[in-house]
Amino acid sequence: MASPLDNPVLAALTGPHAPFAERQGRVLRYPEDVAPFLALPDDPGAQDWRDVAGLAGPGTTVVLVAAAARPPSGWTVLDEIPGVQLVDEGVAAAPDPEAVRLGSADVPEMLDLVERTRPGPFRKRTVELGTYLGIRRGGALVAMAGERLHPPGHTEISAVCTDPAHRGEGLATRLVLAVAAGIRERGETPIMHAAASNTAAIRLYLSLGFALRRRPDFVAVRVPAESAVA
Repeated sequence: MASPLDNPVLAALTGPHAPFAERQGRVLRYPEDVAPFLALPDDPGAQDWRDVAGLAGPGTTVVLVAAAARPPSGWTVLDEIPGVQLVDEGVAAAPDPEAVRLGSADVPEMLDLVERTRPGPFRKRTVELGTYLGIRRGGALVAMAGERLHPPGHTEISAVCTDPAHRGEGLATRLVLAVAAGIRERGETPIMHAAASNTAAIRLYLSLGFALRRRPDFVAVRVPAESAVA
């Protein structure tokens, strides 16, 4: 039986994140201001790609995780990033007394921190996908991590970032463990995704008790103009 982690965006949008799902045919996506991810079925055909175009709109860029197939002729692959998928196999998860829950009022600061640290896609409504925790110093948000994709039985830890002035203090580690603790309390398994080139982060996550499960690609695809969609 296939694991929900084999196609995590599809599993999330047909499972716990179904309230966020925008659908056309067998294609689902998150709203643009929530996340850039779009999900295809495991066996996409020509109609599914037409549905991608109809759902996303001409000229739009979408991100596929572990894409089962490459787009047809006329579509542009803007980027293809080898990645890793990591799964909790003994993470020493623990709450952190300094971590605070972040919400909609904190989004401007969260977006500013993301802009300065580039941990990956984070939009103005991404905070709605799950629990986000932060650490403040002098009132300023200096580190954060939170929950993004939510395939059944699993939750992804994402947006792990620290202000450059506070790196080396172990804040990212503490927040990953704190977010993992909340996921474990729900009886779920923490997972993570990272670019394969981000070797420092991967070493950290492996040292915390995550294990490599698979190597998906992150594929950014631009939908062609309407006239180019067969």
